[in-house]
Amino acid sequence: QVQLVESGGGSVQAGDSLRLSCAASGRTTSNYAMGWFRRAPGREREFVATISYSGDSTRYADSVKGRFTISRDNAKNTVYLQMNSLKPVDTAVYSCAAFSVGAPVTTTGLVKYWGQGTQVTVSS
Repeated sequence: QVQLVESGGGSVQAGDSLRLSCAASGRTTSNYAMGWFRRAPGREREFVATISYSGDSTRYADSVKGRFTISRDNAKNTVYLQMNSLKPVDTAVYSCAAFSVGAPVTTTGLVKYWGQGTQVTVSS
């Protein structure tokens, strides 16, 4: 079993940056691709970013490409999401996910473990 705990959320102004962290415990996640999803109020959960088990391949939603960067430190069992140039539309609960595969997939159907989420609020 893997437990994922997110941190780093908060309330910021448009244009600011935040760095989310997702720490895994219970067992190593170094064999799994990891990802971030978000859910805004009244909307479906959506894919944000994913990174392969080795960290050498990443994928992003078009809405965050060029602004967000996903990375991982397998020695620390932690994945990060650096969010720059934040916009009010980025306001959501951001959840970390560990996939059941090593490739950087984007579908929730392949998520094996979920974190509880951390709130990000961006005001204009």
